[in-house]
Amino acid sequence: MGSRRGFVLRSLIALPVIVAILYFSSGIWLAAIGNALVYDDGPVKADAAVVLGGDYTGSRLIGGAELVKKGYVPIVIVSGPAGPYDVNEGDAAIQFAIHKGYSTDWFVPVRHTANSTREEAEVLIEELKRRKAHSFILVTSNFHTRRARRLFLSVLEHKGNGMTMHIVATPDRDYDPRSWWKTRQGWKVAFFEWTKTITSMAGI
Repeated sequence: MGSRRGFVLRSLIALPVIVAILYFSSGIWLAAIGNALVYDDGPVKADAAVVLGGDYTGSRLIGGAELVKKGYVPIVIVSGPAGPYDVNEGDAAIQFAIHKGYSTDWFVPVRHTANSTREEAEVLIEELKRRKAHSFILVTSNFHTRRARRLFLSVLEHKGNGMTMHIVATPDRDYDPRSWWKTRQGWKVAFFEWTKTITSMAGI
């Protein structure tokens, strides 16, 4: 009985110490959780950049356009899922980039009906194969990079014909991996992306 009482007492003493350690080190482990979603190879020379859909701020597309401007790739393949009001997202994104001063000749829209990143990967890799590309840079939002990389590598393994891929992460206005927990939007992005990451790993 005495040993049990002693265990309970030690636990009660240790609990606030553990809570205090977690609290004062929260900036470290929360940033680690945020950075775990991010993967970035940096830009390299490649046959094309591929910009994924789902970003309505234009950051992904501008990231792709800058790769052409800096001489890393000759074209940007723009993923074009269905958008609101019967406007294809790829077409809208390209118009946005043109309005920002980038050349219309840099962009190639790929219109499709994919409903997930995995389906998007299958469509876009087929387009790259049709163009006889041997390498590409995948451009997407920072929080989306690690999951997108894993899904694209899975498709490349079965259908890529030896094609190589590098990842470039673009900044997201709602998600800073170093401080995501400080804003409501940051919490939402982290929650949904971790949920998608776990469910996709489970094959859901």
